[in-house]
Amino acid sequence: MKTSVLCFDLSDNAAGRADLLARLLAPLGEVEVIGPRSGPTPWMPVAGGPVRYAGVPERRMPGFIMTMAELARRADGDLVYASKTRLGSAGIGYLKRILGRRPLLLDIDDWEVGFYLRSGPAGTLGRAVNFGNPKGLPWTWLTERLTGLASGITVASRFLQQRFGGTLVPHVRDTDAWKPGSGSPMEARRRLGIADERVVMFLGTPRGYKGLDDLGAAVAGLGRKDVRLAVVGTLPESVLGRDLARRFPDICLAPPIAFEEIPSFLSAADVVVVPQRDTPDTRGQVPAKLFDAMALGRPIVSTRVSMIPEILEGCGLLVEAGDVSALGAAIARLLDNSGEAAALARRARERCVERYSFSAARRDLFPLIEQVTAGARARR
Repeated sequence: MKTSVLCFDLSDNAAGRADLLARLLAPLGEVEVIGPRSGPTPWMPVAGGPVRYAGVPERRMPGFIMTMAELARRADGDLVYASKTRLGSAGIGYLKRILGRRPLLLDIDDWEVGFYLRSGPAGTLGRAVNFGNPKGLPWTWLTERLTGLASGITVASRFLQQRFGGTLVPHVRDTDAWKPGSGSPMEARRRLGIADERVVMFLGTPRGYKGLDDLGAAVAGLGRKDVRLAVVGTLPESVLGRDLARRFPDICLAPPIAFEEIPSFLSAADVVVVPQRDTPDTRGQVPAKLFDAMALGRPIVSTRVSMIPEILEGCGLLVEAGDVSALGAAIARLLDNSGEAAALARRARERCVERYSFSAARRDLFPLIEQVTAGARARR
């Protein structure tokens, strides 16, 4: 069986979820990720991996209609799996479902319309009339309203499951390949320019709602010369990178890294922090990097947002979103109590293997795929 995974922008971090879906489906046969691309190549962290990508340059409306037609032609899998309720993925999936009569799975890992609500009523109104941008609010709203066209739905969080239904498939990790001790932490420290200091690390795509300001202030507030904050995934020369370096002079910044390099960098961390804020953007999200740290058995501090408390119950420290003082205290607690940190890290690894591994996800996902493909075969 061949599966065509649809991604609305191959050059953006949206490709991360599409890449995960492709890896999960690899045992079932050929898999290809297809979609528009806003840049010349797929998103750097996944570009060198085992998943095959095929994209066409992104265009604005009305030219995007021709882009959709070309991508629909290329999406020739026996199963179409659209990642996110976006026109460049779900919209093409709906075309394949209606015109090509292909079984369509729709994966929802973000509340996409929620991204447009943070700008307030005036900003949302302005975005609502932006019909020229295929990633804009009108088309995103439309594709979200049409989810009933899918043969089946998978979601990445409880919030999304309550909103859209479907089968829960979190941002799982390959715990057979990623284990404590994986990678080369000394090489990662060398690249970060950190020698003997303790490392507090954030690894991921920088966004305002991810709480980097809170984390920088929390680590600075510790006032400890033996602790360095490393932010991996932020270009030092970017606007955000320059701003972080100006406000937190001791910070270590590293550009985005390949997916295969994650074990080395996270293994160099004494504490991994996921300081998610509570906003319309994040209520449907579960940060994928949470599962990276769990798979690799790292001590974790995060916030009580979305599904994070359920995931980290008994195997990580939780604070209220935006509480810089509590965040700093939790980081210091793990740095100063190696026994507790090791016990939490061990339980996080065990939880990841049990609930958030490839094998755990496939137990739920593969029967769903069999159901929708069998139904399609019966209708032919």
